[in-house]
Amino acid sequence: MKFLKFVLIFLLIIIFLIYIFLWVSSYKKYLVDFGVSFSKEHAIYLGLDWKKVYESVLMDLKPKYIRLSAPWNNIEKNKGSFDFRDMDYMMNEAKKAGIKVTLVVGQKAPRWPECYVPNWAIKLSVKEYQDSLNNYLTQIVNRYKNNSALELWQVENEPFIDFKFGECVNFRPDLVDEEIKLVSFLDQPHWTIVTDSGELGWWKKASQLSDLFGTTLYRVVRSPNGMVWTYDWLPPTFYRYKAILNGIHLESMYVSELQAEPWFTDLGPNETPIPEQMKTMNIKRLNKNIDFVERIGIGRAYLWGVEWWYWLKEKNNDSSYWNFVKELMIK
Repeated sequence: MKFLKFVLIFLLIIIFLIYIFLWVSSYKKYLVDFGVSFSKEHAIYLGLDWKKVYESVLMDLKPKYIRLSAPWNNIEKNKGSFDFRDMDYMMNEAKKAGIKVTLVVGQKAPRWPECYVPNWAIKLSVKEYQDSLNNYLTQIVNRYKNNSALELWQVENEPFIDFKFGECVNFRPDLVDEEIKLVSFLDQPHWTIVTDSGELGWWKKASQLSDLFGTTLYRVVRSPNGMVWTYDWLPPTFYRYKAILNGIHLESMYVSELQAEPWFTDLGPNETPIPEQMKTMNIKRLNKNIDFVERIGIGRAYLWGVEWWYWLKEKNNDSSYWNFVKELMIK
């Protein structure tokens, strides 16, 4: 019994020392290039003119990098009939502005409902589904691989999370490996990136399948019952050493989503009082998140929430977030 007590105390001391080491090694700051993620669908959900929002992002915020999505169910609403008009517009506008694009393709994409499988594909056989998915990917890659705005292909979005999130009953994670191989085969010059949850993902599988690895990073979350809690106890170098332990070089790792908007549950921004929204995101918190990511040791981070900043500016007369990010982009 005394021996077990001794072992327990010893382990607690080791854990405590490691924890102190992680905080001490988080002192140094690194140069980070910041980009933004943009969702046409989310801008529409907020009641905004999505093209006006997009143009403001490009011409006013002027990020070096932007992450866009080509959701399968929007590109191919009807089997075999592809609509590239909106995607063409976004890619060409980014090209004119000299902004580099990470283009998300696959069954999953950023923003709710997370999975974007067309209704018609649900009824297909296993082989027909895979053939249709491959055809969609082929059409997308061949259309944009020669656009000078394109920098990276993100294949799927957090495809290996171990918890249920989003409306993803029809998502086929077993096809992800083949999707990445197909995209790489069709466009060898452009690298691929696969993402995983920063706090709840294991990273190993996602990081082994692609050229680059992307992690999400959220500091304040809200549980389904409305309780707000934070990851402030996690030091920045947690992400650094998690990468190293998984064999991920920091030069090949980005923060694909850095929280810069509130964490919503059942109600969205239009239905949630502003003071309630500020419980999970405010300027002080945004500044802390920027400072946090600059202490990890990675070279790039994409801010998550550009549609919300614009919504605040246009519908709530609050330009503070928009202006904060605008200043950040020119540093």
